[in-house]
Order: sequence, then structure tokens, then C-alpha cells
Amino acid sequence: MTPSPPDRRCRRRRLRADPSLRGSVLLLFPAAVLIVIVLAAITVDSAIAFLGQREVANAVVGAANDAAGAGVGNRAFYEGGNVELDPVAVQQLAVDRVTAALDSDRFRDLAVDVSVGPPVTPGCPPEVRVRASARVETLFAAAVPGGPADREVHATAAARPSQADQPRC
Repeated sequence: MTPSPPDRRCRRRRLRADPSLRGSVLLLFPAAVLIVIVLAAITVDSAIAFLGQREVANAVVGAANDAAGAGVGNRAFYEGGNVELDPVAVQQLAVDRVTAALDSDRFRDLAVDVSVGPPVTPGCPPEVRVRASARVETLFAAAVPGGPADREVHATAAARPSQADQPRC
């Protein structure tokens, strides 16, 4: 089958712009730039909050691991081979580690809660649970009327000491 010659009616016609609409793109361009700037500001503030949350999470995980390892009571371990955690030492060590890991200028209202829970399974060591919350200052949201000047970030971590001769708990 041979293709038919193009129909003259199907040819594209060049549309002529209405002279009354001339220059309307110039009015839309500043609005588009403003929208891009606002979206960039939201992105930066979200990134600041995410980074703050990750820093708190890293500090809490490190503190829980350090407290679980260094908080083992020597007396119970050397007398009977039992792993018992000293709650006072665990509390002090975890709070010190979280406070030292986070910059007090960036993280305001830092609150650290440490608890030593009983073993989940009999014969297993107790668990150290560290929770922390802080407020991270935003950069651009405070410039918007009614916008939050800061965001609250939270993190929780748990750890337990392990013994070589114990089954996984």
C-alpha cells in the first residue's frame, strides 16, 4: 500500500499570539522564582531537622553501648560470674556520653532518660535503654510568621552486655 500524499488541511498552522497577552510570562516569572525559593527553604529546614535527629540517634546508640559495657558491676561478675549492671553508674555514664556528643549550642533543652530493665529471658543480662530528646533550631521557618523557630527530635536505643559463654538473648 502506498502512502497517500499529505493533505493540505493537516499541515500545521502557525498560531499568532494575541497582542493583548504579550509579556504575561514576565509577570509569572517572579512568582515561579519565589516558589522555588520557598521550596528550597523548606528543604534546608527539613535537612537541618533530619541531621539533628541523626546526631541525637548516634549519640544515644553510642551511650547505650558504652553504658552496657562499662556499667557491669565488678563484684557480682568476679564473685559469681554474673553480669549485673550498676544502675547509678549506667545512668551517669549514659548521660555524660550523650551530653558530650551533642553541641549545646545546636541542641537546646536536651533531656536524657536512662533505664536499666530486667532481663527479657532468664539467664540473660539486663537491658540498658537510653532515650533523648532535644530541640534543633531551624534556619528559614522562623522568618515565616507563625513558623516554628525550632523542631523537636527524639531517639531511643537499647543495648545489653554479652558474655562469651551465653546463648544469644
